Amino acid sequence: DCSSQRALGPGKQSHARMIVTGFSPTVFVTNCLIQMYIKCSRLDHALKVFNRMPLRDTFSWNAMIFGYAGSGNMAAAEALFWSMPEKDVVSWNSVVSGFLQNGDSWKAVGVFMEMRGLEVALDYTTLAVVSKVCSCLEDLNLGIQIHGLAVKMGVHENVVAACALINMYAKCKKLDRSLQLFAEMPERNWVSWSAVIAGCVQNNQLIEGLEIYREMLRAGCGVSQSTYASVFRSCAGLSALGIGTQLHGHALKSDFGADIVVATATLDMYAKCDNMEHARKLFNSMPDRSLQSYNAIIVGYVRSGQGFEALHLFRNLQKSGQGFDEISLSGALSACAVIKGLFEGLQIHSVTIKSTLNNNICVANALLDMYGKCRGLSEACCVFYEMTTRDAVSWNAVIAAHEQNDNIEETLMLFASMLRSGMEPDEFTYGSVLKACAGNQALSCGMEIHNRAIKSGMGSNWFVGSALVDMYSKCGMIEVAEKIHFRTQEQTMVSWNAIISGFVMQKQSEDAQRYFSWMLEIGIEPDSFTYATVLDTCANLATVSLGKQIHAQILKLELQADVYICSTLVDMYSKCGNLKDSQLMFEKAPKRDFVTWNAMICGYAHHGLGEEALQVFERMQVENVKPNHATFVSVLRACAHMGLAEEGLWYFHSMQPAYGLDPQLEHYSCMVDILGRSGRVDDALKLIYDMPFEADAVIWRSLLSACCDHGNVEIAELAANYLLQSEPEDSSAYVLLSNLYANVGMWKEVSEMRKVMKNNKLRKEPGCSWIEVKDEVHTFLVGERAHPRSREIYRKLDLLINEMKGSGYVPIASYLLDEEAEETEYEEELRIN
Repeated sequence: DCSSQRALGPGKQSHARMIVTGFSPTVFVTNCLIQMYIKCSRLDHALKVFNRMPLRDTFSWNAMIFGYAGSGNMAAAEALFWSMPEKDVVSWNSVVSGFLQNGDSWKAVGVFMEMRGLEVALDYTTLAVVSKVCSCLEDLNLGIQIHGLAVKMGVHENVVAACALINMYAKCKKLDRSLQLFAEMPERNWVSWSAVIAGCVQNNQLIEGLEIYREMLRAGCGVSQSTYASVFRSCAGLSALGIGTQLHGHALKSDFGADIVVATATLDMYAKCDNMEHARKLFNSMPDRSLQSYNAIIVGYVRSGQGFEALHLFRNLQKSGQGFDEISLSGALSACAVIKGLFEGLQIHSVTIKSTLNNNICVANALLDMYGKCRGLSEACCVFYEMTTRDAVSWNAVIAAHEQNDNIEETLMLFASMLRSGMEPDEFTYGSVLKACAGNQALSCGMEIHNRAIKSGMGSNWFVGSALVDMYSKCGMIEVAEKIHFRTQEQTMVSWNAIISGFVMQKQSEDAQRYFSWMLEIGIEPDSFTYATVLDTCANLATVSLGKQIHAQILKLELQADVYICSTLVDMYSKCGNLKDSQLMFEKAPKRDFVTWNAMICGYAHHGLGEEALQVFERMQVENVKPNHATFVSVLRACAHMGLAEEGLWYFHSMQPAYGLDPQLEHYSCMVDILGRSGRVDDALKLIYDMPFEADAVIWRSLLSACCDHGNVEIAELAANYLLQSEPEDSSAYVLLSNLYANVGMWKEVSEMRKVMKNNKLRKEPGCSWIEVKDEVHTFLVGERAHPRSREIYRKLDLLINEMKGSGYVPIASYLLDEEAEETEYEEELRIN
């Protein structure tokens, strides 16, 4: 009783009673004493009893060998084994099993081979233990030999041996043989059912595992702890929350509710089915929690993006005194990556250094990922170069870290180093490197990597295919991107999103909408990114009708809480001229990030409501939302619309000291526009000379336009000269300068401009506008006659011109360039005809 109940106190009292009364125990009684001390984890007491035994039998030796093996002291167990005067099959089995339990599977195989060499008679336990060794080594050939031995000995139908063989074949990825063995078993118990269900789960045959479980229930066999663990894993893998919930109810009815293993498997299932509410309720209700329970809930919170809650639970785990393992640490580090918490990550790293897991490759890879996502690139490099062993995940993590931190050259160099090290890239490696090429628009480099992916047999992989579509799209090779999209093995949501966003980036919004319609026709469900991208095309084309339809679908799918979608809706309604709905979307947004605020500020600025834009900017600061570069572009544009030169200068000069933002080229462009509009052309030119960037065509064109408005010929000629140096084919410089010359009466120069344009075959870029009527977009170009209702349009235009003339308006023909005059004459002729 003391032995079975591990009651050390009463056992010691019984032993003391024997000594006091002078009782001379038999070998059987002494063996019971040894066994009691071993089961109570007092191996030192067991050894004293063993050493004082006048006579020992085989059981005495076997008990001590078993005790040392169980405590992890295989050296003592092996020494005792070889010093045994007589060994039986149990002795051999104990040593083989001991090496297996202590992770030395090859040593276990060696002892078994020696056992065979000495022609020791085997039993079904031997075969079961050695089958487990084959499972650990995933050595199919040795496993087949053991199976042959079992058949030869006639014990292959023994339940214990058969279950071990079923498990071995499953671990060696031969599930068909496991199922065949199971089908041939004359007698099955819960162990055999559990083994075959676990085999299905291990080989990712999750549905088959659940079907066998259903057969097991029909057969009237009782469900075990391990069976529940396997079927909950199946539900987690399939994200089958409904079935998982039913199984949870079944486990509660079967009195497994308090079982810590079953509860942990159930918790893990809820977490992987994205039901953290149920997972947390179950975790809180558990009377006892194991390390695995904490790991499951921590990883669950990380997967659902709740990093702070995951870190809180990790701290609770530390306080519980249960310690932590590599899964706990990896989960905590991933939580830091989720919240972009570099400080928290450094603290977890210090905990890692103090533990014995500092050199664990799983933890090191999690550190690399965390530092990369928290912009701690130097720390990530230190961890990587200090690693004694690196796997593909390590290389992928450090490559991704450099790509995420826009260190493109180092990303490509690390990829080359990975190849030189002999490590073969996988789809995630190619994904990161191609993303780096896309971000840098490094087409030639991207094409080389594409070639390498094809040679490695990964050219048609869906993940690599999506990255290639994205890379070619961003490099302007949209036709190549289309071809790759359709050649990819599996056209996933990622691939569709990549091609649609590629068209948007290339300003081909109509094609993006065409692909979106195509995607819906073949039954692919868009995600939030797709909807946001297509809303962007509606904003570009001012197709408010389609935008409203997509908005309705978003409401139906309850995606309106997504901050990215909400920001895009604010932007779309604003650009479609529906500022009221844009305001409504902004005010009703459950969450607002800086993108949402920027969209609203930009919307007001585009509508000429500069005062409202600045008010929103002030609200943004009150709510402690940090502005970024795009925010200040919108704020400066608002100041330009209102003619607030001093306020614009104040906002511009406050960017660095107040917000840590260095003004970019677009901010200087806005300031040139602000100063130009207010007539301070000289100040605008001085700002251009003083800025740390080389002025682009947009800035010179803005200055030239301001000079035209304020009649500054000298600076206008200077701006035009710079503009034509950067864009010699740009007709706007000639048009603006010609208008300025005409305005100040410099007709000779006007004539000269006309000659230059005619000699260079330059024409003014025709104006374009469009309108959506009854779900159809009508596009109009200057002088266009292709529209089916062009005669009606020109008649209406003629009426409007006549009304203008009747009101006293007279066209100033001197401002028109030659080709414009010709077009006007031709249009007049059309109207007469």
